[in-house]
This record gives sequence, C-alpha cells and structure tokens, in this order.
Amino acid sequence: MDVQVRSGDSIWYYSQLFNVPLKFIIDSNPGVNPSQLQIGQTIRIPAYRSEPYTIEAGDTFWKIASDRRIAMDSLALLNQTVNPQQLPIGAMIQIPSRVTERIVNGNQNYDSTVLQFDLDVLLQLYPFVRTETIGNSVMGKDLIELQIGKGTKVVHWNGSFHANEWITTAVIMQFLNDYLLALTNKETIRGLDVNPYYDQVTLSIVPMVDPDGVDLVVDGPPAGPFGDLALEINKGNTDFSGWKANIRGVDLNNQYPANWEIEQERKPKEPSPRDFPGYEPLTEPEAIAMAELAQARQFNKMLAFHTQGEVIYWGYEGLEPPESLVIVNEFERVSGYQPIKNVYSFAGYKDWFIQVYRKPGFTVELGRGVNPLPFSQFDEIYQETIGIFLASLYM
Repeated sequence: MDVQVRSGDSIWYYSQLFNVPLKFIIDSNPGVNPSQLQIGQTIRIPAYRSEPYTIEAGDTFWKIASDRRIAMDSLALLNQTVNPQQLPIGAMIQIPSRVTERIVNGNQNYDSTVLQFDLDVLLQLYPFVRTETIGNSVMGKDLIELQIGKGTKVVHWNGSFHANEWITTAVIMQFLNDYLLALTNKETIRGLDVNPYYDQVTLSIVPMVDPDGVDLVVDGPPAGPFGDLALEINKGNTDFSGWKANIRGVDLNNQYPANWEIEQERKPKEPSPRDFPGYEPLTEPEAIAMAELAQARQFNKMLAFHTQGEVIYWGYEGLEPPESLVIVNEFERVSGYQPIKNVYSFAGYKDWFIQVYRKPGFTVELGRGVNPLPFSQFDEIYQETIGIFLASLYM
C-alpha cells in the first residue's frame, strides 16, 4: 500500500500507525532516506492493501475507523484530498486493510504461470522481499531467486529440480507466504518467534528450477519446436506425468561434476524423460544458473526439495562437515523423515555443493508414492515440512 508523506510524518510514525515493525517499512523503501522524508513522497507500507469504500448515511472518519478498529489518522493519510467534515453519501474513499490471511494456495496444479501470479501478489504486499533473475530456462523463462532477511548466515532452498516434482514449489511458496505473514503481523509459527531470523538469516529461495519441465508435466507440450522435441523424446506419448527432465530431456539433478562420469556410464545415453545426465556436466542453462548462484551467495546451508520417500540425504563421499549430522537429526525430530547419509547416486546439486563448499547440503524427499504426488498428500506434506523450514533457519 502506498501513502504520501505529509508535514511532520516519519517512518517511525507509520510503523506505529499501522503496527508494522519499523525494519520492514525501511526495507520496503530502499531508495528512501528515513531521516529526510519529503512532503508528497510515496512510501510503501508492507502487509497492507487500500480498499475502496462508499460513504453511507451517518458515516464519519471516526465511525469508519472505529468499526474497523483502525487508527483514524490512517484514513486521513490515505484520503488527504477528502474533507472529513464533509463526507457526501456515495463518495468513494480508501481504507487501509491489513493482510492477515494466506494468499498462496499450494494445493493446485502449480505451474510457472501460477508461480508468477503468486510472486507478483507477494512482492506487491511485501516489497522488502528482494528478487533477482539468476538465468533463463531453455525456453527463455526467467529463473527467479527470492531473498528475505539481512543476516550474515545464508540459507538456500530450491524446488522443482525435477519437472514432475512440482509440488515442492507449491510447498515452498505456501511456507514463504506463512513466513511473511508471521513477520509482518508479529506472530509465531508453531510457537516460534520468527522475527529474529529476519536479522540473523538471509534466506535465498529458487522456487522453480525447471519451469519448462513443470509446465510440460502440468499443461502438456507447448506449440512449436520445443513441444515437438518433447513429444519425440516421449515416444509420441502425450502423458508427461513421468517426465523429470528439462524441456530437452536432460535431468538437471544429474548435471553436476560430482562423479558425473558414474551417472553417464549407467544412465540413458541420449535425451530422455528422466535420468539422462547430458553429454557433459553443466550443459543446461538451469543447472548452470544454480551453480553460479551457489558461487555468488556462498550458502551456509542448502536444502534441495524433491519427492518422494520421506527421507533426507545428507552426506557425500565423507566430505560433509560434522554439523550436517546435528542438523539432519533435528530435521528428523521435527518431521519424522529418515536421515540417509550415503546412497549410490551422484552428480546431484547436493553432491556437488558438499564437494565444492564442504558445507551442509540436504536433499529432502517429500511424501510417498508415485510422482507427481497427488493433491491428497499436500496438507500432510506441508505440515511435515514446516518443521524442516524452521529448523533450517535456527540450526
């Protein structure tokens, strides 16, 4: 919600007027000097919308504010051209409305269009969330990273490395929404005050690593050469529910130079709906973007969300640091998921991250069954995963 500065206004006053922590208003206005506001300057207030209201007989600013339990001066701030002593019946004013309910509905077919819609809404409501395009998919779709918080500890989450595991994006986005609600409304999540983590942790999120593949699974093949290629790789079958790869048949989580040669030897030798590691490591733009992001951000901890199995893989060739065991044990405690240190699988993002950076990296396998997991599992998966999200912040 935007407001225009009046004489005597301050960022601190807006924080008190709207009961929003000061830091979120400051961070929502990065180009503004909080100590030198100019009359008429636009200031963004996070976690609020302005809603139109039609004046009825007997209305006054006091009555309208009292009925909605808002400060009367918030009405004056949003309606500076309105004379509160003369409110004509039928006139339109704006009323500040605090956002207290979740916007994101993860329990639906969650393709890149749904993701972009939810991102647009969340970024409008919570402008202190920073975004960066870290690269583009094969088809040119933006690969978006979100950053929340200002801490020196950098924690990274990602979802949808595999196309038919798109439910991971939905889970991440729904928790992100709940996190933002808790921050701005001074609420807890499972009894945990999350506000300190905004100052202690910088949270890096890539909610959808493989947007082309997700759209292929959810929506079917696109018109044109990319769709034609996917149909050819899929042997003409229009059912893409078993598709894990990117749009040109490369498995993005088999693309990393961490014993990649082992995967090359035993996996498909040409583009395939799943498991083809490419002709060389790091040939695909999505995989390259994620490698460059790890280098740029220097994550202290990395969680890659996949499906399925209700297990957490946390080791790689003995290169994982000692704290990885402590962290994964906490993940097990809060989720019930089984930690597995080693598995005969290589070339994944977690493997490469541990090999290169010697920091805690985890592959979290959500749910059970056959991918793509059904909507009937969403609520259970979400509840199981909340504890892992929180523990990744405080561990």
